[in-house]
Amino acid sequence: MDFALSEEQELLRKTARDFLEKECPESFVRAMGKSERGYSPELWHKIADLGWLGLVFPEEYCGSSASFLDLAVLYEEFGRAMFPGPHLSTTVLCGLTILAAGSEAQKAELLPRIANGDLILALALTEASASFEPESVTLPAVPDGDSYVINGTKLFVYDAHIADYLLCVTRTRRSAAPEDGVTLFLVDAKDPGVSYTLLKTTAGDKPSEVVFHNVRVSAGNMVGKLHEGWAPLEKVIQKGAVLLCAEMVGAGRHILEMVVDYAKTRIQFDQPIGVNQHVQEHCVQLLAMVDGSRLVTYQAAWKLSQDLPADMEVAIAKAWASDAHEEACWRAHQVFAGVGYTLELGLLPLYSRRAKTLQLYLGDAAHHRRRVARQLDGWVLDKPQGKPIGVGYQEQK
Repeated sequence: MDFALSEEQELLRKTARDFLEKECPESFVRAMGKSERGYSPELWHKIADLGWLGLVFPEEYCGSSASFLDLAVLYEEFGRAMFPGPHLSTTVLCGLTILAAGSEAQKAELLPRIANGDLILALALTEASASFEPESVTLPAVPDGDSYVINGTKLFVYDAHIADYLLCVTRTRRSAAPEDGVTLFLVDAKDPGVSYTLLKTTAGDKPSEVVFHNVRVSAGNMVGKLHEGWAPLEKVIQKGAVLLCAEMVGAGRHILEMVVDYAKTRIQFDQPIGVNQHVQEHCVQLLAMVDGSRLVTYQAAWKLSQDLPADMEVAIAKAWASDAHEEACWRAHQVFAGVGYTLELGLLPLYSRRAKTLQLYLGDAAHHRRRVARQLDGWVLDKPQGKPIGVGYQEQK
């Protein structure tokens, strides 16, 4: 397998890096972390003009028909720059789900507006368990005439406070098979029955607690088939997880550059600290973490781009990259020592704080290791059988 980027992908990488270095400097990242919205509408429309919001959408929906591998290249640069914006929520988690499962009318109406920067969406998936498995979906959508009524709470919903629509993952039927009975609905984010509470995080990103109180949704707002929403959503979650890995690769590469430069220029006892074997060890291990992450990430991205089965590769990539990025940040802090914890003196603390979101979102390392274990021959995972999973049901551990 050739992991070299094509000429077009190299051009995309260079264009993205040049643009983000100009439009998304450190000062901008810090400002967005402190702002209530967490993103800039002006920058959002600039990247729409570059075609990044519809990069992987078909041309008939105002997209560029690029491959998923192209999107991974872009996300590596997003990670390097710590780009703040609802791209993952809007274009990937919601946009690609609509593309895969939505009706022709939904795709024709929504995807061009996403590509043009006129629409922001957020995925309302996780609940109290913070799990990304189908059995954790218990939020009920109860049929009432030609509509459904939603009551309950979703947690850690990124970009919900700025969204126009929420792609809400609900339980419409209890079943022994957890993936059976999951249904997706587009909910007007400004519905009076929807309320938001921003959650404080170390990274300064913007997840919300979203409460639905007697929210009535038309059956026409259903995305995909009744009770069959998990299958298309799971495939998109896999893509989102790989893109988070690409972000960690981009961030890790920049951290490595920062660490090596510091080791060369920081003078102590009349010599650069990089001559010390202990500092060199941190640099070498950091390089191994970053390059290992890039290898497994692009292997998974390539298989997804070719529409090949990639369950194992995705799980390995997210498990490895999550742990590796944490270690990369830790080793960088060992080289920078005390100054590395000073927010005013560099990007490293921002990378370290954002690393926790990248690790946990769409499944942490432990979650994805369990997914790998399920696919290994000879492994038997004991789970309760024949018990309904749904509203008011909590799976026994």
